[in-house]
Amino acid sequence: MDNYIVTERDIAEKLRLDAFAARAFEISRSRAQELISEGLITVNGKKCEKKLLLSVGDVIEIELPEIRELEAVPQNIPIDIVYEDDYLLVVDKPRGMVVHPAAGNPDNTLVNALLYHCRGRLSSINGVIRPGIVHRIDKDTSGLLIVAKTDEAHQGLAEQIAVHSFVRKYEAIVGGHLRESEGTVCAPIGRHKTDRKKMAVTEHNSKPATTHWSVVAESKEYSHLELTLETGRTHQIRVHMAYIGHPVAGDTVYGSVRYRLGMEGQCLFAKYISFVHPITGETMTFEAARPAYFSDALRRAGL
Repeated sequence: MDNYIVTERDIAEKLRLDAFAARAFEISRSRAQELISEGLITVNGKKCEKKLLLSVGDVIEIELPEIRELEAVPQNIPIDIVYEDDYLLVVDKPRGMVVHPAAGNPDNTLVNALLYHCRGRLSSINGVIRPGIVHRIDKDTSGLLIVAKTDEAHQGLAEQIAVHSFVRKYEAIVGGHLRESEGTVCAPIGRHKTDRKKMAVTEHNSKPATTHWSVVAESKEYSHLELTLETGRTHQIRVHMAYIGHPVAGDTVYGSVRYRLGMEGQCLFAKYISFVHPITGETMTFEAARPAYFSDALRRAGL
């Protein structure tokens, strides 16, 4: 059980219990409210309402429930395999599929499908929940993903990503018009200060992030972009485009209701990858066909 004693500085901000607990224990505000209602966050040993205003000297205690260890199991789920050999495979992940099991998505993920297809023969570097996963794309981002079957292949691919020789290109629809025909966003990304489920451009506990973009076409309210990742931070394109005032259309986390195009989920897909095969040394290049949902969104955006 963790505890925190309220100080004069804390009181100056006049925080409610839920907001205070979210910040003090680095959890989302909604998660703090759930724990308060369950009596797992208390004030001076007593269960309280989430809207309680705290006083100096109050002792806030949190007791997190035991986390059930997840286990990825093989599931016979169809997947689109673009390329495969004894060391790796390239998959075209559909929109709506989560890459690996996590809280809220314990199964029906790409990893479950891969375990079935590869009969368990996947690299072990990322543990039992993320076997074979070298890099990830978001649930509602479709497109190309490389999976390693052996630890040697995984290590070789990871090294290419680390030195930025692994090429990843995306297409996106964003709101508004960019001033130039191409450009670069170079801004560090880390966890959002108050919402731990989100990322943000920040200097606090962040890592360098660089995204290159170029304009493919423009309509009255939207721009069609091609983007190249130099780094691969969580939600990088979505965070960077929102940061410069051109959020990805349909993005319900970082975007604007003005640019939804009738979609729930970002208009973004991973269309191109190029890398050196970590075993054979051959340069491998793949390009995915534009998915139907993205083509429909382009028409709705007038692009």
